[in-house]
Amino acid sequence: MIKILFNKNGIIAIHKPAGVLVHVFAHQKNEKGETVVQWALKKFPKIKNIGDDPEFRPGIVHRLDRDTSGVMLLARTQEAFVYLKSLFQRQEIRKTYYAIVHGIPKEKKGIISYPIGIKRGTTKRTIHPQKTGSGDSKKTLKREKEAVTEYEVIKIIEKDGEKFSLLKVQPKTGRTHQIRIHLNAIHTPVIGDKLYGGKKNASLADRHMLHCASLEFKLPDGTGVAIEEPILKDFDKIAHIL
Repeated sequence: MIKILFNKNGIIAIHKPAGVLVHVFAHQKNEKGETVVQWALKKFPKIKNIGDDPEFRPGIVHRLDRDTSGVMLLARTQEAFVYLKSLFQRQEIRKTYYAIVHGIPKEKKGIISYPIGIKRGTTKRTIHPQKTGSGDSKKTLKREKEAVTEYEVIKIIEKDGEKFSLLKVQPKTGRTHQIRIHLNAIHTPVIGDKLYGGKKNASLADRHMLHCASLEFKLPDGTGVAIEEPILKDFDKIAHIL
């Protein structure tokens, strides 16, 4: 269930549950279940005119993947939309996620800085194979963009001879699927990730185990705010049964 965490200065912060779409794309017209946009239009009808594409995604400043849970921001006014968008563009919103991954990163703390683009002939995002020393270095990506992700190992879990890690992750850029792609690139895919993690890894959880725990930024008057949503029960359950 979507719930409001913050509502001030035209800025709304919500908790988005796993399994909820932010908005429907053309290929998802037959999807069932209320989206974030549909919820927002019911709760705040005037939001219908807000944003750079209000007919498609009114009030939406950024997105979380369907199966990613946690804190998400919306704008109730055009002024708030422009302000939040500028914060994201200038990388002035501190984003903290938690992820449960298969394996243990080589370094306890690290920075992943592989550019992300779209693999030619597909719609799937990836990093250039040359960046990891695998694949054909002649291959190129469409719309390749800089992407930077910091991570820290919080806990190591061992189960039936296999190792897993709970990571604190802070993306410095906001590319689509960035955290999932970057963690897979260092051979620690997010468990439950059906797109990037492989079949065995995907079967370990009902959804990919990625949660946005906090967003920190300054309001227009300069006041700092930290909006937090603790790790959810399914995260805690997975961490204990692995």
